[in-house]
Amino acid sequence: MTQPAGVHAETYDQDQALIKTRPQWTWFWVLMIFLAVLPLFSGGKIIGMMNVIWITLIAVVGLQINVGYAGQINLGQSAFMGVGAYAAGALTFHWNVPIWLTIPFAGVAAALFGAIFGVAAVRVKGFYLALTTIAAQYVFQFVMLKLPRNWFGQIHGLRLDPVSIFGIELNTDVKMYYLFAVIGTLMIYGAWGLVRSRTGRALVAVRDNDNAADIIGIDVFYYKALSFFIGAFYAGVAGALWGYYVRYIQSDMFTMILSVWYLGMLIVGGMGSLLGAIIGTVVIRLLQEFITYFGPWVAELDMFSGVGGQIIFASMNMLLGGVIILFVIFEPRGLVHRWNIIKESYRIWPFPH
Repeated sequence: MTQPAGVHAETYDQDQALIKTRPQWTWFWVLMIFLAVLPLFSGGKIIGMMNVIWITLIAVVGLQINVGYAGQINLGQSAFMGVGAYAAGALTFHWNVPIWLTIPFAGVAAALFGAIFGVAAVRVKGFYLALTTIAAQYVFQFVMLKLPRNWFGQIHGLRLDPVSIFGIELNTDVKMYYLFAVIGTLMIYGAWGLVRSRTGRALVAVRDNDNAADIIGIDVFYYKALSFFIGAFYAGVAGALWGYYVRYIQSDMFTMILSVWYLGMLIVGGMGSLLGAIIGTVVIRLLQEFITYFGPWVAELDMFSGVGGQIIFASMNMLLGGVIILFVIFEPRGLVHRWNIIKESYRIWPFPH
């Protein structure tokens, strides 16, 4: 390693840099090149899986800011995604607004909806805050089903045509992949800058002890509401991208179980770490793809005759739920903690500590 010990930064900007060493820059560009050329040598199924991972990752990174950094439990992330999906979808469906305007608008619409429930976070904590965010889920579905049909389609939802950006029609998975990759990378970079800033440190202080944070002058009300605002903004952007990807938006697509899986991804990856959000999202999504791929083969066995579909659905929930439980018991700090141990062991080798 080029920096075995000591403080090597000569300026504040150098100290705050995300990438500091030459090997880190090398691996960064290797990753960027790999992601850029991935569609060129991958099949449609892999590209489709990557598109889902990018969308999920944006939502989970927002949830990490809300839950992992600010310590505010949130079981309504899926509802915030739904608000963003409907906001962007309605603008496109009714007025054909370009997506470079609808996607930010979707984020803001979801953020305002999330901030309403963020205000409640000032007065309640833990279990009661979880109930408050669950209410967001049911409020969202109730409102979408009761508004006039010519607005959001009620139970019929909204069907969208392929969208375009800067004259390029996004009518294939490969084109959508590059859109998602660019937006996802920018959102992750923005989150990384946020958590390393004064705002990020204030969120962590509120998470660790909101009473102590209040005593030292941190506006607890503001930062709790802000965490919901930011987390919901990310969810809204993810919801808009999901709507454009599947070209259909319906309230039943955004259920509470989806919010629970997002929390599970944070548990597996590691709370309070953006890298943990990335790892958890990829691991859980790959497990889901594994079950989906081998599920039909299992369903064809004689012992599961007549109940094959139920077996696939049940096995996915049981396996993923079991994985999350194992992490809660044996590795509560997630895979990112294990990665940090391995990385530190390599850095100081051959010394034991």
